[in-house]
Amino acid sequence: MTEIHPQAGLASEVVGRPAPNKGVLIGVGTLLIVLTNAVIFILPPLLPIIQAQYGLATVAETTWLYTALTLGGGAGFILLPRLADLYGDRNASVAASAFLAVGALIPAVGDSYPTLLVGCMLMGFGGAAQLLPLGFLRRNLGEEGITVGVAVLVVATGVGIVVGMIGGGFIVESLSLRSFFVILTAVCAATTIACFVTIPHAPPAERNGRIAVLGTVWMIAWVAAILLTLTQGLVWGVAALVPLVVGIVGGIAWVRVERRSTSAVFDVAMMKTPLVTASCLCIALFAAVNSAFLLLLSTYAQISPENLRPEDSYGLGLSALQTGWLMAPFAAAFLVRGTVLDRALLNGRGVPVFVIGALTSASGLAWLALAHDQQWQYLVGAAVMGLGTRIGYAAGFTMVQMAVPEEKAGMAAGVAGTSMAVGFALGTALISGDLSASLVPVVGTGLEVAAKGLYGTGYWLSGVLALLVVVTVLISRARSGRRVDSAVS
Repeated sequence: MTEIHPQAGLASEVVGRPAPNKGVLIGVGTLLIVLTNAVIFILPPLLPIIQAQYGLATVAETTWLYTALTLGGGAGFILLPRLADLYGDRNASVAASAFLAVGALIPAVGDSYPTLLVGCMLMGFGGAAQLLPLGFLRRNLGEEGITVGVAVLVVATGVGIVVGMIGGGFIVESLSLRSFFVILTAVCAATTIACFVTIPHAPPAERNGRIAVLGTVWMIAWVAAILLTLTQGLVWGVAALVPLVVGIVGGIAWVRVERRSTSAVFDVAMMKTPLVTASCLCIALFAAVNSAFLLLLSTYAQISPENLRPEDSYGLGLSALQTGWLMAPFAAAFLVRGTVLDRALLNGRGVPVFVIGALTSASGLAWLALAHDQQWQYLVGAAVMGLGTRIGYAAGFTMVQMAVPEEKAGMAAGVAGTSMAVGFALGTALISGDLSASLVPVVGTGLEVAAKGLYGTGYWLSGVLALLVVVTVLISRARSGRRVDSAVS
């Protein structure tokens, strides 16, 4: 069973300061999570609009914006939560919000594909702000910190999806893509000020230690090399084997160096705690399923059958705003409170919770693989998918947080968040490759879109990822049992 570390009580009581306002802290934490998830989930319904406005030729080129966002998040999810542990929650939150503001400002001013790509990288880095409430709520709310922090993360994620999918589509339809980024810049700047004013500037939770910058950069580099192969491999052909080999060799070397490092990116002792590594793998798989589902749905929904040849015809012909409403059940499912499952997690029974989440997600994907031609079919599938993903995220983040003491809450959030970022990028790259396997022309435009049959294939592939969660936790439990039997012997 996962080791549960007791809370040290309210941090403000330890240092002799007035207790922070619980409602204010939850409010600013909710704001950070809503904003960062809105930025992430704005992109799927807007990808076709971005492709048309900037004249991008292929699906793979368009989805590099999504991959850039999640790769930037990979760096931010490691560095910024550790910054909170070492230099204070306020400093980390202000820095993350500032990166979001600058990342939105660049495409607002540049209004081009290159500036949008750079902005996505910076906004991805600032997207680590969604993990910071796990640390400052735990450090300031005492014994209920983990439960409240994870609940805020999950619920606010659902709200952020609604804001991103529906609000983003409404703004773009009413104004323009450039105007949207101007508004986003203003919102991010206001959030930066709110973080500075409301989050307590407490002494660092962890006084010793440093951020492993070299290890972090190395990790992002080899992951990016593999993702480059997955995203552009069909275009590059045999040449794609070069970044693939570089990525695999770099990853193996990174793991070997990290095991011997005195300042590893991740705490080795924490990763050896039962079910922690498995929880991180499960978070990555749920994130991959999440991003794959969003990309498949948003792409199919916005293709108009009238623009294709009769033999290739498919799609719903929806706008970005209408696509956002189609995803509303996915977001609404995140608002469902699973009291029984939460209690099971706090009692260390994470395996059955993971299995429930995985099987729920797999059933939703199987439904969509067989039925994705009508809007009502997406509404049903989105609701089931949202519930399964919500259960999986809650289980993963809770299990990882319970494995560490309060002063390392940021590191734990960073480990889980990095897994989520890599999963998002992998899911996007996988489906991007799938949708690039066979293309059909859009009449009168010179553009091409995926062939109809690839969407069913994409949903089945995503379902396999969901079932791998079950395999992961069962193997982890079996290995833990063998270690216990060996120790007893």
